[in-house]
Amino acid sequence: MTELSTVDRYIRDEREPGREPETRITGLMIQYYHVCQRELWFMAHGIDIDRETTNIQRGTHVDETSYQDSRQSFMIDNRIQLDVLESGDIMEVKVSSTLEKPARMQLVFYLWFLDNIYDVDKDGVLAYPTERKRETIQLDAANIEAVENTIRGILDVVNRDAPPELDKKPYCDSCLYQDICWM
Repeated sequence: MTELSTVDRYIRDEREPGREPETRITGLMIQYYHVCQRELWFMAHGIDIDRETTNIQRGTHVDETSYQDSRQSFMIDNRIQLDVLESGDIMEVKVSSTLEKPARMQLVFYLWFLDNIYDVDKDGVLAYPTERKRETIQLDAANIEAVENTIRGILDVVNRDAPPELDKKPYCDSCLYQDICWM
């Protein structure tokens, strides 16, 4: 019998009733992995940020008030929040395209998750309403490879005994974990 790959084990554990993956990956984890792996490690180990900050409140407001007449929200396993447009496409709304790759990867993960865990094939729309910008996302071979690499990377980061080394990035000064990182 051959041993399952990390991703195949994750899919098996998500799909089979009674099984639960060792790490339940969320869209936020996908996003954090592409922004800062140290931030991902803190969050995965229960070190959470103040969700009442201005930036988080602004993001929540934009998400809750944009496209509200043309989308419906669904929660999967109390950890993945999907917005489905009237067209059937999955939508992810962000305030700014500044960190475009993390936002795109979060949406790709949702599409991948639906396809691999629930056999539901959907396309996605990444929207930045304050910039009047939208992008269609499809689950193609390159996106599948990228999200599966991300899943492997997340599992590696969260299973470490200590957070990854400090890596100064341009947006560290606005990070809500900065006080922990720079102590």
